Amino acid sequence: MPARASRDLSDDAVHVWRLPYRRGEGRAPLRRLLAAYLDTTSDRVQFHDGEHGRPVLRDAPTALDFNWSHSGDIALVAIARGLPQLGIDIEVSRPRPRALALAERFFAIDEHTRIAALPDTQRTDAFLRLWTAKEAVLKGLGEGLRYGLHRVAFRLVEGEPVAHAFDGPVGPPGAWQLHPLARPDFTACLAWRGAPRRVHWLHMTES
Repeated sequence: MPARASRDLSDDAVHVWRLPYRRGEGRAPLRRLLAAYLDTTSDRVQFHDGEHGRPVLRDAPTALDFNWSHSGDIALVAIARGLPQLGIDIEVSRPRPRALALAERFFAIDEHTRIAALPDTQRTDAFLRLWTAKEAVLKGLGEGLRYGLHRVAFRLVEGEPVAHAFDGPVGPPGAWQLHPLARPDFTACLAWRGAPRRVHWLHMTES
Protein backbone atom coordinates (compact mmCIF):
# COMPACT_ATOMS: atom_id res chain seq x y z
CA MET A 1 0.00 0.00 0.00
CA PRO A 2 1.46 3.43 -0.88
CA ALA A 3 2.53 5.39 2.20
CA ARG A 4 1.57 9.07 2.25
CA ALA A 5 0.85 8.80 -1.46
CA SER A 6 -0.59 12.31 -1.59
CA ARG A 7 2.91 13.75 -1.27
CA ASP A 8 3.73 12.39 -4.72
CA LEU A 9 0.52 13.54 -6.44
CA SER A 10 1.24 16.89 -8.08
CA ASP A 11 -1.43 19.17 -9.51
CA ASP A 12 -0.32 18.40 -13.07
CA ALA A 13 -0.48 14.61 -12.79
CA VAL A 14 -2.93 11.71 -12.76
CA HIS A 15 -2.17 8.48 -10.91
CA VAL A 16 -3.71 5.27 -12.22
CA TRP A 17 -3.46 2.23 -9.97
CA ARG A 18 -4.03 -1.38 -10.93
CA LEU A 19 -5.41 -3.34 -7.98
CA PRO A 20 -6.54 -6.93 -7.50
CA TYR A 21 -10.32 -7.07 -7.22
CA ARG A 22 -12.68 -9.55 -5.59
CA ARG A 23 -16.39 -8.95 -5.86
CA GLY A 24 -17.05 -9.78 -2.22
CA GLU A 25 -14.80 -6.92 -1.07
CA GLY A 26 -16.93 -4.23 -2.66
CA ARG A 27 -15.26 -0.83 -2.34
CA ALA A 28 -12.75 -1.95 0.30
CA PRO A 29 -9.73 -1.84 -2.08
CA LEU A 30 -10.75 1.65 -3.20
CA ARG A 31 -11.07 2.82 0.42
CA ARG A 32 -7.62 1.48 1.31
CA LEU A 33 -6.00 3.23 -1.62
CA LEU A 34 -7.71 6.58 -1.06
CA ALA A 35 -6.88 6.40 2.66
CA ALA A 36 -3.19 6.48 1.75
CA TYR A 37 -3.71 9.69 -0.23
CA LEU A 38 -5.79 11.24 2.55
CA ASP A 39 -3.32 10.11 5.25
CA THR A 40 -6.06 8.43 7.23
CA THR A 41 -7.49 4.97 7.86
CA SER A 42 -9.77 3.22 5.39
CA ASP A 43 -12.70 3.14 7.83
CA ARG A 44 -12.72 6.94 7.80
CA VAL A 45 -13.06 7.13 4.01
CA GLN A 46 -16.74 7.69 3.32
CA PHE A 47 -18.51 8.00 -0.03
CA HIS A 48 -21.55 9.81 -1.32
CA ASP A 49 -23.17 8.36 -4.44
CA GLY A 50 -24.07 10.94 -7.06
CA GLU A 51 -27.27 11.01 -9.06
CA HIS A 52 -26.08 8.27 -11.40
CA GLY A 53 -24.25 6.17 -8.81
CA ARG A 54 -20.79 7.69 -9.19
CA PRO A 55 -19.04 7.65 -5.78
CA VAL A 56 -17.45 10.87 -4.52
CA LEU A 57 -15.66 11.51 -1.25
CA ARG A 58 -17.72 12.80 1.65
CA ASP A 59 -16.19 15.28 4.11
CA ALA A 60 -12.66 14.76 2.75
CA PRO A 61 -10.09 17.10 4.34
CA THR A 62 -8.43 17.74 0.97
CA ALA A 63 -9.66 18.03 -2.62
CA LEU A 64 -9.14 14.68 -4.29
CA ASP A 65 -10.86 13.52 -7.46
CA PHE A 66 -11.07 9.87 -8.41
CA ASN A 67 -12.87 7.35 -10.55
CA TRP A 68 -12.64 3.58 -10.66
CA SER A 69 -13.64 0.64 -12.78
CA HIS A 70 -13.38 -3.11 -12.30
CA SER A 71 -13.74 -6.11 -14.57
CA GLY A 72 -12.98 -9.70 -13.67
CA ASP A 73 -10.28 -9.73 -11.01
CA ILE A 74 -8.76 -6.35 -11.96
CA ALA A 75 -9.62 -2.84 -10.81
CA LEU A 76 -8.20 0.45 -12.06
CA VAL A 77 -8.38 3.61 -9.95
CA ALA A 78 -7.62 7.08 -11.37
CA ILE A 79 -6.71 9.77 -8.83
CA ALA A 80 -6.01 13.48 -9.39
CA ARG A 81 -6.50 16.94 -7.95
CA GLY A 82 -8.68 19.53 -9.62
CA LEU A 83 -10.21 17.12 -12.15
CA PRO A 84 -13.86 16.59 -11.23
CA GLN A 85 -14.57 15.25 -14.74
CA LEU A 86 -12.25 12.25 -14.51
CA GLY A 87 -13.25 8.84 -15.81
CA ILE A 88 -11.72 5.41 -16.34
CA ASP A 89 -13.01 2.12 -17.73
CA ILE A 90 -11.59 -1.39 -18.01
CA GLU A 91 -12.73 -4.58 -19.73
CA VAL A 92 -10.85 -7.84 -19.21
CA SER A 93 -9.90 -9.91 -22.22
CA ARG A 94 -12.40 -12.65 -23.06
CA PRO A 95 -14.38 -13.70 -26.15
CA ARG A 96 -17.07 -11.19 -27.14
CA PRO A 97 -19.30 -13.03 -29.63
CA ARG A 98 -21.92 -10.25 -29.50
CA ALA A 99 -19.47 -7.39 -30.08
CA LEU A 100 -20.80 -6.53 -33.53
CA ALA A 101 -24.44 -6.74 -32.41
CA LEU A 102 -23.71 -4.47 -29.43
CA ALA A 103 -21.91 -1.98 -31.67
CA GLU A 104 -24.91 -1.91 -34.00
CA ARG A 105 -27.25 -1.26 -31.07
CA PHE A 106 -25.25 1.27 -29.05
CA PHE A 107 -22.53 2.86 -31.21
CA ALA A 108 -22.69 5.60 -33.82
CA ILE A 109 -23.54 4.33 -37.31
CA ASP A 110 -20.06 5.08 -38.66
CA GLU A 111 -18.40 3.22 -35.77
CA HIS A 112 -20.50 0.12 -36.34
CA THR A 113 -19.82 0.24 -40.08
CA ARG A 114 -16.07 0.39 -39.52
CA ILE A 115 -16.11 -2.50 -37.04
CA ALA A 116 -18.24 -4.60 -39.40
CA ALA A 117 -15.68 -4.06 -42.18
CA LEU A 118 -12.86 -5.52 -40.09
CA PRO A 119 -11.81 -9.17 -40.16
CA ASP A 120 -13.40 -11.26 -37.42
CA THR A 121 -10.06 -11.51 -35.61
CA GLN A 122 -9.88 -7.71 -35.20
CA ARG A 123 -13.47 -6.89 -34.26
CA THR A 124 -13.31 -7.63 -30.55
CA ASP A 125 -10.21 -5.50 -30.05
CA ALA A 126 -11.74 -2.58 -31.97
CA PHE A 127 -15.01 -2.90 -30.08
CA LEU A 128 -13.29 -2.86 -26.67
CA ARG A 129 -11.10 0.11 -27.54
CA LEU A 130 -14.15 2.11 -28.57
CA TRP A 131 -16.32 0.89 -25.68
CA THR A 132 -13.77 1.76 -22.98
CA ALA A 133 -13.10 5.18 -24.53
CA LYS A 134 -16.81 5.97 -24.56
CA GLU A 135 -17.35 4.71 -21.01
CA ALA A 136 -14.37 6.66 -19.68
CA VAL A 137 -15.66 9.94 -21.14
CA LEU A 138 -19.22 9.37 -19.95
CA LYS A 139 -18.04 8.39 -16.47
CA GLY A 140 -15.98 11.58 -16.41
CA LEU A 141 -19.05 13.53 -17.43
CA GLY A 142 -20.93 11.86 -14.59
CA GLU A 143 -23.73 10.56 -16.80
CA GLY A 144 -22.87 6.96 -17.58
CA LEU A 145 -24.58 4.86 -20.25
CA ARG A 146 -27.87 6.73 -19.97
CA TYR A 147 -26.28 9.62 -21.89
CA GLY A 148 -26.01 7.47 -25.00
CA LEU A 149 -22.81 5.82 -26.24
CA HIS A 150 -23.58 6.97 -29.79
CA ARG A 151 -23.32 10.62 -28.66
CA VAL A 152 -19.57 10.30 -28.04
CA ALA A 153 -18.16 9.02 -31.32
CA PHE A 154 -14.57 7.98 -31.97
CA ARG A 155 -12.41 6.88 -34.84
CA LEU A 156 -9.69 4.28 -34.59
CA VAL A 157 -6.42 5.66 -35.89
CA GLU A 158 -3.69 3.01 -36.05
CA GLY A 159 -5.77 1.05 -33.58
CA GLU A 160 -6.11 3.86 -31.04
CA PRO A 161 -9.40 5.66 -30.26
CA VAL A 162 -9.44 9.33 -31.25
CA ALA A 163 -12.36 11.57 -30.27
CA HIS A 164 -14.33 12.54 -33.36
CA ALA A 165 -17.83 13.92 -32.71
CA PHE A 166 -19.39 14.66 -29.32
CA ASP A 167 -23.00 15.76 -28.89
CA GLY A 168 -24.62 17.70 -26.06
CA PRO A 169 -23.18 18.95 -22.75
CA VAL A 170 -20.19 16.61 -22.97
CA GLY A 171 -18.66 19.45 -25.02
CA PRO A 172 -16.29 19.38 -27.99
CA PRO A 173 -13.92 16.42 -28.48
CA GLY A 174 -10.93 18.74 -28.12
CA ALA A 175 -11.87 19.50 -24.52
CA TRP A 176 -11.09 15.93 -23.47
CA GLN A 177 -7.80 14.14 -22.88
CA LEU A 178 -7.73 10.44 -23.73
CA HIS A 179 -5.19 7.83 -22.63
CA PRO A 180 -6.01 4.31 -23.89
CA LEU A 181 -4.15 1.30 -22.54
CA ALA A 182 -4.26 -2.20 -24.01
CA ARG A 183 -2.61 -5.20 -22.38
CA PRO A 184 -2.93 -8.93 -23.13
CA ASP A 185 -5.29 -9.34 -20.16
CA PHE A 186 -7.37 -6.15 -20.48
CA THR A 187 -8.31 -3.06 -22.47
CA ALA A 188 -8.80 0.26 -20.68
CA CYS A 189 -9.07 3.98 -21.19
CA LEU A 190 -8.51 7.01 -18.98
CA ALA A 191 -10.23 10.30 -19.86
CA TRP A 192 -10.72 13.73 -18.37
CA ARG A 193 -11.97 17.11 -19.40
CA GLY A 194 -9.19 19.67 -19.08
CA ALA A 195 -5.60 20.41 -19.99
CA PRO A 196 -3.01 17.70 -20.61
CA ARG A 197 -1.33 16.14 -17.58
CA ARG A 198 1.33 13.56 -16.90
CA VAL A 199 -0.11 10.08 -16.33
CA HIS A 200 1.58 7.60 -13.98
CA TRP A 201 0.48 3.97 -14.32
CA LEU A 202 1.07 2.20 -11.01
CA HIS A 203 0.62 -1.40 -9.93
CA MET A 204 -0.40 -2.54 -6.46
CA THR A 205 0.04 -6.19 -5.59
CA GLU A 206 -1.92 -8.08 -3.00
CA SER A 207 -0.57 -7.73 0.53
